[in-house]
Amino acid sequence: MGLFKRQKSRQEKVTDAALDTDTETESNGDILSSLGDMPITEHLIELRRHLIKICVAVLVIFLALAGFSRELYDFLSDPLVAQLPANSTMIATDITSNFMAPIRLTIFVAAFFAMPYILYQIWSFVAPGLYKKEKKVAIPVLLSSILLFYAGVAFAYFIVLKGVLKFFIMFAPQNVLPMTDIDSYLSFALKLFMVFGLTFEIPVVTLLLILTGVVSIQSLEDKRRYIIVGCFAVAAVVTPPDGVSMLMLAIPMWLLFELGLFLAKILIKEERSLDAVDDLELNKE
Repeated sequence: MGLFKRQKSRQEKVTDAALDTDTETESNGDILSSLGDMPITEHLIELRRHLIKICVAVLVIFLALAGFSRELYDFLSDPLVAQLPANSTMIATDITSNFMAPIRLTIFVAAFFAMPYILYQIWSFVAPGLYKKEKKVAIPVLLSSILLFYAGVAFAYFIVLKGVLKFFIMFAPQNVLPMTDIDSYLSFALKLFMVFGLTFEIPVVTLLLILTGVVSIQSLEDKRRYIIVGCFAVAAVVTPPDGVSMLMLAIPMWLLFELGLFLAKILIKEERSLDAVDDLELNKE
């Protein structure tokens, strides 16, 4: 990975100049060595321990919210009910839908609220194998990932969902009374939330691709026009077949890509300035 290799090489240059003062690299090397000596079974046991904690956390939140499952579904269905005609309502075409649809939604909400703890457990598993400066990059990435995912879901519920539902109901034939099945609506809404939640991770993905050396800033800038077209193409595929949701996804995708590119430029500039400072210190010595 490009950034991390540059960081490590800079540490090695400072180590060659001052071996007595550089203890951080040795401690990191000891950690990596101990991790490398661990058999695969111990890694799997450690992974299982973190997975069990994640499942327990989701289960606890689910049990706490289970008594409010109907209220949660009412909250989810409010945008649709507000758009339905006065004599229309939601229906359940399956006898188990009245029970299973709210329960499915409650499980999703439990995982949604447990997301910070889930990412913390993932971080706890991979953190011992990282260098200190890699951790400095990883921690902001994790925090921003959580916030961006929440922002994407909130954007989908409060802005996109209402416009999309209004579009579909408006084009219903006059002799057709819209009555949506609760399972179909739940699947539609959850898909929309996941699409926008993951889409809002674009700045993080762009930043990581640049910092790890997979792509360069210049190459992304040269291919900007193709990336913009790709945003509209992806939005047309993953969103419902209407222009409203496609535009509401494609435009944020483009803007989020530009945000990730801008942040990468700032971090790369700081990295180069640090390299220049280290080189200057070495030349003085």
